[in-house]
Amino acid sequence: MLPRIENALFGHRRLVLACLAVFTLVMGWFAVQLRMDAGFEKQLPIGHEYIETFKTYRNDLLGANRLTVVVKSRKGQIWSKAGLQRLYDVTQAVNFLPNVSRSSVRSLWTPNAFVNEITEEGFRADPLIPGTVTPERLDDAIIGKIANSTTQGGFIGTLVSRDQSSAMITADLEEYDAKGARLDYVAYNDVLEKQLREKFEDGDYEIQIIGFAKQIGDIAKGASSVLEFCLLALLLTAAAVYWYCHSVRFTLLALGCSLTSLVWQFGSLRLLGYGLDPLAVLVPFLVFAIGVSHGVQQINFIVREIACGKTADEAARSSFSGLLIPGTLALVTALVSFVTLLLIPIPMVRELAITASLGVGYKIVTNLVMLPLVASMLRVESAYATAEELSRERRARWLHGLARLAEWRNARWVLCTAVVVFATAVWQSHDRVVGTLQAGAPELRADARFNRDAVSIASNYDIGLDWFSVVFEDKPSEGSGSTACEDIALGQYQDRFVWAMQDVPGVLSVASFSNSMRQFNEGYNEGNPKMNAVPIDPANYSSMATEIARVAGLMRSDCSMTAVHLFLADHKATTINRVVEAAKAFRAQFPLPGITIRLASGNAGLLAAINEEVEKSETPMLLYVYAAIALLVLAVYRDLRAVLVCCLPLTIGTFIGYWFMKELQIGLTIATLPVMVLAVGIGVDYAFYIYNRLQMHQASGQPIVKAVEHALLEVGVATIFTAITLAVGVATWSFSQLKFQADMGKLLAFMFIVNMVMAMTVLPAFAVWLERVFPRKRPVRMVGALVH
Repeated sequence: MLPRIENALFGHRRLVLACLAVFTLVMGWFAVQLRMDAGFEKQLPIGHEYIETFKTYRNDLLGANRLTVVVKSRKGQIWSKAGLQRLYDVTQAVNFLPNVSRSSVRSLWTPNAFVNEITEEGFRADPLIPGTVTPERLDDAIIGKIANSTTQGGFIGTLVSRDQSSAMITADLEEYDAKGARLDYVAYNDVLEKQLREKFEDGDYEIQIIGFAKQIGDIAKGASSVLEFCLLALLLTAAAVYWYCHSVRFTLLALGCSLTSLVWQFGSLRLLGYGLDPLAVLVPFLVFAIGVSHGVQQINFIVREIACGKTADEAARSSFSGLLIPGTLALVTALVSFVTLLLIPIPMVRELAITASLGVGYKIVTNLVMLPLVASMLRVESAYATAEELSRERRARWLHGLARLAEWRNARWVLCTAVVVFATAVWQSHDRVVGTLQAGAPELRADARFNRDAVSIASNYDIGLDWFSVVFEDKPSEGSGSTACEDIALGQYQDRFVWAMQDVPGVLSVASFSNSMRQFNEGYNEGNPKMNAVPIDPANYSSMATEIARVAGLMRSDCSMTAVHLFLADHKATTINRVVEAAKAFRAQFPLPGITIRLASGNAGLLAAINEEVEKSETPMLLYVYAAIALLVLAVYRDLRAVLVCCLPLTIGTFIGYWFMKELQIGLTIATLPVMVLAVGIGVDYAFYIYNRLQMHQASGQPIVKAVEHALLEVGVATIFTAITLAVGVATWSFSQLKFQADMGKLLAFMFIVNMVMAMTVLPAFAVWLERVFPRKRPVRMVGALVH
């Protein structure tokens, strides 16, 4: 079968390459049309309990996709004519931003911000700024009244900062406009900058902006640096490949084939209607890295064959047939690894999985077929090949010493060390965090403008910028004759829940239906503090519920849904997990018939859903990856020890990577999980190429120790070179302005080296140990065209 494929391809190489060239031009046309594409709802897990709650009550609760704008005076307090004028202008600008829900806009100047005053007749609700007041009519007396009303209404720390130097404007964003077009968050970031910050920020006033739209926009803006550092890594990789092969043609060949697959990948994404998510901009380069790894192995094989006296055509054919099986095995394994990401029911992750899978799938054609076809047409002097082979042998001299690790005495010590390292890594990584470990936007550095704004707002306002909303559904029993608005048991039950939750570490404050009921009951009873309780009279309870319904975000008008909003200190995974566990514990311990507690909305609730899906999917996904590797290796080599030998180093490397993430405080998120999957994909490449040569020499009759030595001498230099080159390339990302890219650069550089070390040490030692403890009963079977 393999010889027929080889003859068909090499016999019509010009036609095949011409077809590939035409395909590249067509895909290139579509690739240049690819654009950044971010989406709020793309990050929401499909079918998750919390997301269903969010979708059911998204029009009744505080919007999770919220934009927060703060007008901060650089000199003194906000209580001046100029300060309130600036606040008014910014409020109007926010109100007319595209995709803003007009009714959700709230500031001192909006009619939905009012102060409740207790009078002899009960409550009186007056706007903070009367409708008769305009910015032009402001004077010291009016400003004093506004400041006094703001203090009386309890808005210091919510709409106005504690030091009263700034005032806040909030608004909910709609993902889709009236025509059904989805919000372009990348372009929206420019709108926010031009229409808010550039227009209203000056030497007297600062404009602070936070929210998902601003966060994802700043990440996309920082993605330009991603491309710069990817270009730098590409140049470093090119220089390293040239140093390795001393040939401009081979260097361009290895890089060109890898870049060709990127063109196909981008073109396919455009044809499928996808864009490139800002959190997935690293994936194309990572796939490119896989291609370079396979390209170096091809060049190493071709040069070695030419040095043995073969022509370029014969060497290319040998490389094609000799590396097709291990190369395809490695790429298919990486492909399956990315496909398993489809198990995570988050649209953004699934889109990322498709992006990566396309790239890896195309590598099978560009690096295993196109590269040897082009190489067969090159004129390579035998003198060059001989010189390169001598150079490779000189570089590989020290590998004779490394090969001694495969001797029985040394192999035992290697395996003992590996067991200790593996046990330590498992222990150290067992409590790693799923989710973010930093406040603010973890993808951005601490000194980024977004994170500076977030820290400033969080430190000057009592209300947390991250909130976790819990819904109470009330369904009175049939025949009771009462409505949900008369069900006093709900208010009392919710009151118990609030008392239980407000002392949970990380909860700053609570806004709830039951708290409002307490406040209104006290107000209607002349401010008597003894009446600060949920009323027990159904009629009184119902009339107050009607009043509370005027406050947005706390209930539905028919009382079928009431809400508790828990404002958190931050959105760290540890903070959110404590709140979720406490809410679930109350729900399980104190059930009430007719009342259903549903988790959860708010941005913290959505993050909790994402974290739970990542955590739930991680173990099954890794098991599927390893099962796929095992089945593929078993199908090709038909030898169980091949499965064990290839998977053990990979498993150790994976847990060492988790340990590294914990030490660097990199949480497992929808952005970092694919990187760990990719590390597995590249790590198995090293194992397959080494085991392939090891198996070939064993099939030729060599004893295991000698077979290990020859395998390491043949592919060891290329493996080490590839790992170091890729590690150095991605290590440059540490200087990126995106913290996410910097962290991923460190993680990938570490994983490239760790997987290489595991493949060069643990794999040979384990192979020798298996041969010694479980001797083969049959000779090693030749696979395909492994012997040349």
